[in-house]
Amino acid sequence: MDKKSLSEPDICTKYITPALEEVGWDKMTQLRQEVPLTKGKVLVRGRLTSRGKSKRADYILYYKPNIPIAVIEAKNNKHSVGSGMQQALGYAEMLDVPFAYSSNGDAFLEHDFTGLTGKVEQELRLDSFPSPQELWRRYCVWKGIGEAENRVVTQDYYSDGSGKKPRYYQLVAINRTIEAIAKGENRILLVMATGTGKTFTAFQIIWRLWKSRTKKRILFLADRNILIDQTKTNDFKPFGKKMTKITKRQVDKSYEIYLALYQGVSGNEETKNIYKQFSPEFFDLVIIDECHRGSAAEDSAWREILEYFSKATQIGLTATPKETEEVSNIDYFGEPIYTYSLKEGIEDGFLAPYKVIRIDIDKDLSGWRPTAGQRDKYGKEIEDRVYNQKDIDRTLVLERRTELVAKKVSEFLKTTNDRFAKTIVFCEDIDHAERMRQALVNENSDLVLENRKYVMRITGDDKEGKEELDNFIFPDSTYPVIATTSKLMTTGVDAQTCKLIVLDRRIQSMTEFKQIIGRGTRINEEYGKSYFTIMDFKKATELFADPDFDGEPVQIYEPKTDHDSIVPPDEEEDNISPDDVIIDPPIVPDGKRIKYVVDDVEVSVIAERVQYYGKDGKLITESLKDYTRKTVTKEYRSLDDFLRRWSESEQKQAIINELHEQGVIFEALESEVGKDFDPFDLICHVAFDRPPLSRKERAQNVRKRDYFSKYGDKAKAVLNALLDKYASEGIEQIEGMGVLKVPPFTELATPMEIIKLFGGKQKYLEVLRELKSELYKAS
Repeated sequence: MDKKSLSEPDICTKYITPALEEVGWDKMTQLRQEVPLTKGKVLVRGRLTSRGKSKRADYILYYKPNIPIAVIEAKNNKHSVGSGMQQALGYAEMLDVPFAYSSNGDAFLEHDFTGLTGKVEQELRLDSFPSPQELWRRYCVWKGIGEAENRVVTQDYYSDGSGKKPRYYQLVAINRTIEAIAKGENRILLVMATGTGKTFTAFQIIWRLWKSRTKKRILFLADRNILIDQTKTNDFKPFGKKMTKITKRQVDKSYEIYLALYQGVSGNEETKNIYKQFSPEFFDLVIIDECHRGSAAEDSAWREILEYFSKATQIGLTATPKETEEVSNIDYFGEPIYTYSLKEGIEDGFLAPYKVIRIDIDKDLSGWRPTAGQRDKYGKEIEDRVYNQKDIDRTLVLERRTELVAKKVSEFLKTTNDRFAKTIVFCEDIDHAERMRQALVNENSDLVLENRKYVMRITGDDKEGKEELDNFIFPDSTYPVIATTSKLMTTGVDAQTCKLIVLDRRIQSMTEFKQIIGRGTRINEEYGKSYFTIMDFKKATELFADPDFDGEPVQIYEPKTDHDSIVPPDEEEDNISPDDVIIDPPIVPDGKRIKYVVDDVEVSVIAERVQYYGKDGKLITESLKDYTRKTVTKEYRSLDDFLRRWSESEQKQAIINELHEQGVIFEALESEVGKDFDPFDLICHVAFDRPPLSRKERAQNVRKRDYFSKYGDKAKAVLNALLDKYASEGIEQIEGMGVLKVPPFTELATPMEIIKLFGGKQKYLEVLRELKSELYKAS
């Protein structure tokens, strides 16, 4: 058979795989084909979601399982040997491997980042591909891995036998960390966005170091009881009886893996010396979760623990390294050894994208001034000055404003027909969280009467609320649905099904903002969570425009002099107690802070707009019509060009997805142009000023042309049902075979019988293509 007639899979089977096996690459443990790297970005269209195209490597070569060293991109023989190299190089960078190859079955083109062969790129005969030992030798020379380090670097990952594989970025984080520690580095910083599996990554690092006996006694520090308990029960479970949680004042030194709260071993007179029951040399590895919190400050009680165990290797984990003029993670740990950002997580499809509903309230922006001698609801005379957004809910409470926010939140849940969507409302303080709870109860009285836990305040001072935190997080627990909070839920709350985040607190800290946004970034498609909404009443989402929002952390720390007295920003209100309680500042601390409560001032919404996550990771804030026109005309030179591409496309949904990935939001265009229009008409109208036709009009035009006359009655019934489905739900609903498995098609016949009506699957697909062509004919 002519090699050029072979498909890409055939080239792999007949030429590439045999060549690899011939030089010693084991098919079971070292050679994996069609390896998914990403899941494909979540694309949101109204309430419907789909996945963009995922990235998949044709081959990844591993020295040992989960230790990749090379990628190969295969092409059929109609392509040149090196035609897959650009793609292979992209995958090699993602995987942090130094060898990339391209092949069409005739030979291999090698790209060697190490430079050890004297050539960056060279062509190799099929029988000259390097063996595993040769590539590993080159890899070790390049990385500076000697014989002693090799034992640690090649230590096996933990596997539970389920076949679960770490994601590509987790492999990079784990392998880089192990290599760094093997070479003697003792301060390491890992930056990974919330929801990307920092704890699982930490577990694999610890497991490999522990199993190789490089590190024998390990301390894992976190700042939330729930984080410690989740870690012990889930990711760290394989450590079994070798692991303990430090919960009492006397510690048992017979374990090897210790989990502890920072504030459980330091922070007040009762607990601050617990860690000193261990000798400074007891632990040889300390992992600090959420290290942007107390340990970032040089003079904090938490830093004392790290300095006490300073001889141990220390790894800081965070989604948001703290870098201010007063505190710094980088100053202590060094530059991040690896960063995986929120933007990367969304683009790869591992994290949920978001849209923002920005609501501005008149008194927040224009301010409010009391009349002379005016008293508040409780008889206090209100200080005569202008109160603005900085004062709202901190020194001035406008009760009708609280009611308005609760009303807008409840309206959103009702209009989306998802009143059981998990919702977190972030408030200024505990008092505000309680008042917001009351307002939300009144707005949702029907569901509260069914279950009083529909709305709950979950704050550090409320025992019953804190006890419901696990239920809020657990996907199978319906209640609580809406949680009002202040500080307690800003970090460490793994709320996989949280679909709505409400910001009714003024947020000035980028670290805090990113942590709060992180409460919504997890995806749980099993429970219908693939994106989330941020409802912002305090202009907090302006921080999305800050270059620091998703940029690399930059050290700006200025070491303090002896006479400086530093209170780390955004830590002053945390007041974390030993039992994991976070207390907000009292309403009147030392008489300095007074709250006026006013119940008769009208408030109103003066601006409301929806912003969307754009292709560059920024919010789209310009006119959606203008943005769409600019995006479409950049992709398609003219209307004729678009019409030709649309006509030639086998799957119209592919073009829709492509434009969506460029930031074209069809849901928003529908709200401006009309909900009954196909994406085709929305594009033609907005980008090329062509009058749109509704889907019903397009379906009716097909019927008028007597397109069905050549088919029998049963086939006509199917075609009519397809037109009805298109008219009501759109082109994407009729393009796949799955449509035949739902009503009304199931009432006409089985999918197999329907396909037989048209002479088989290929004939049915041809008819479907013809139908789509008829739908988009010019009238």
